[in-house]
Amino acid sequence: MRKAWLIAKHEYAKIVRKRSFLISTIGMPIFIVAIMAFSIIAAVGGSNRAPLGYVDHSGLLAAPVVPKTDRLGEEIVEIRAFADEAAARAALEAGQLQGYYVLPADYLDSLKVTLYYWDQEPAVMIQNDFDHFLRANLVTDLPADVQARALNGVELTVRSADGKQEVSSKGIASIILPFAFGFFFVMAVMNSAGYLLQAVADEKENRTVEVMATSLTPDQLIGGKAVGLIAVALTQIVILAVVIGVGLTVGSRYLDALRDIRVPWSFLLTAVLYFVPSYTLIAGLMIAVGSAVTETRQGQQIAGVLNMMFSIPYFFLIVFISSPNSPLAVMLTLFPTTSFTTITLRWGLTTIPTVELIAGWIMLAASAALSVWAAARIFRAGMLSYGQRLNFKGMVAAVKAKA
Repeated sequence: MRKAWLIAKHEYAKIVRKRSFLISTIGMPIFIVAIMAFSIIAAVGGSNRAPLGYVDHSGLLAAPVVPKTDRLGEEIVEIRAFADEAAARAALEAGQLQGYYVLPADYLDSLKVTLYYWDQEPAVMIQNDFDHFLRANLVTDLPADVQARALNGVELTVRSADGKQEVSSKGIASIILPFAFGFFFVMAVMNSAGYLLQAVADEKENRTVEVMATSLTPDQLIGGKAVGLIAVALTQIVILAVVIGVGLTVGSRYLDALRDIRVPWSFLLTAVLYFVPSYTLIAGLMIAVGSAVTETRQGQQIAGVLNMMFSIPYFFLIVFISSPNSPLAVMLTLFPTTSFTTITLRWGLTTIPTVELIAGWIMLAASAALSVWAAARIFRAGMLSYGQRLNFKGMVAAVKAKA
């Protein structure tokens, strides 16, 4: 165990010190931070707080109620009344307004208004201020509790019959996050394919594998490398998660859309439980390929096929959306290479039965352990036949061979 731990630490340190790893690991968080910063600057710094005007031909706003804040408690922009359109247009041309609305005489029947602006249309959040202003004046004759409901708007919540699945406007993250997490896993597998193939290919090419074989068993060597590679993947996930978490916390202070995001912790726990054996499985398969070939370039084509096996569910996305509990979806949930990505696609669309989650995880964990064990045997066979590439028949024979 101690030797395997030393191999794991060496493999981890060797990869995280590579320039390519630092660029791929730090580059994505920097890109996310830049996008969030740009959004905040555009929303806060680019928002024009000049007054809005209105001309009322309907008589609705003869004695207007002017709310100070919107439904989120934010201060709304100043709203000015004008006797006619000529006065409002003169104020707009003088730069005193960023736009003005005209309510026609039949507004209460048509519910249509016209917005006039000069060069730049008022931001959506500014237009929402006028919308809130109109709502406040449309409900003045209603009871106080009804007024509050009308001003706060309607929030639709869709809940499954068993109560296990719930989606609302504030829970949109429960739909988007699973898709994003599955996509990130596929990208992580593709980006780390080179590291996984080189896990043993480097030692074979520089002839250090013979020296290592004198003090390590194949199980210790491959097991240690697998642990080190999993630690590398988890490092990338932790860094990305911290950046996203901090970004959402900071961004929620400036962007209303981020304030209602609720993190689906049940999904995150399930995703972590599935991610570790899923990555272990791909690590074992890639190490086995790297052990069978004589050069890293020989295994790249095979690696592409293996990557495709983990991204198959995305080809059936339409099927999942239309029928997330179909036999195909269940089959892909139970199949080891597709279980993780299938669950991320189904999670936001339906309630996955617990028995499917447990069965899928058991099959995945067993396959992951088997892949690492088989990789150690293939590595031993590849080491004994140095300079020769193992074909598929030879790999199967190596796995079946007695210790």
